[in-house]
Order: sequence, then structure tokens, then C-alpha cells
Amino acid sequence: MSPIVLFSFVMVYFIVLLIVAYYTSRNSTNETFFIGNKSSNWLLVAFGMIGTSLSGVTFVSVPGTVGPAAFAYFQVVIGYFIGYIIIAYVLLPLYYRLNLTSIYNYLLQRFGLTSYRTGALFFIIS
Repeated sequence: MSPIVLFSFVMVYFIVLLIVAYYTSRNSTNETFFIGNKSSNWLLVAFGMIGTSLSGVTFVSVPGTVGPAAFAYFQVVIGYFIGYIIIAYVLLPLYYRLNLTSIYNYLLQRFGLTSYRTGALFFIIS
């Protein structure tokens, strides 16, 4: 396929994305964007959490790692599972009780602006 055709596909894709974003965000607020007005199905939220914890790099690198490392990668899977349990029983109730949308809002409320900025900086660095 020629570069012009590929570039055309990419441009059409981005234009369609912009049109969809415009029409779906006309009546949206920050609450709608971040927490879906607290009306999303739990299964949809669960799959969204799992999907955001995985990345394209994971799909490319994990098969190459699992081959030589055998079951050593299973430790990472167990870590994900334990992390999801901690999130479900510790962080989510805290988020609902304090009406938070992110851990950064918690840092701002609990510890102040310096902690909020430090947390955001660590996220950017990592």
C-alpha cells in the first residue's frame, strides 16, 4: 500500500474521531467524563480498569518475555490481581465517600497543593 493511501486512511480516521468527539461531548461535564454520572454498568467499569492497566507495549512484549521466563511472569499477573482487590476494597470506597475522581484530588484534599503537584510530577516522570 502506498504512503499516500496510508496517510489518507489516518487522516480520515482522525477526522471521524474529531466529529464523534464533537457530537458526543456537547452536553458533557467533567463529572460525565470522569465518572459517567455514576451510572455505568459495573462490568463495563471493570473491563475499562483492566484495559487501562494494559497497554500496547504489554501486548507486544509479554509474549516475548513469557517464552524464556516461563512462569516467572505469573508473579506480575498475581500482582495485578492483588492490586485490583486492594483498589476494589480500599480505594473505590474512599473515592465514593469523598466524591473523588482521581488520586490526585485525594492528595490535594488530604495533603495540599505541594503533594498534588509532586504526585503529578512522579506520574509524568514514570
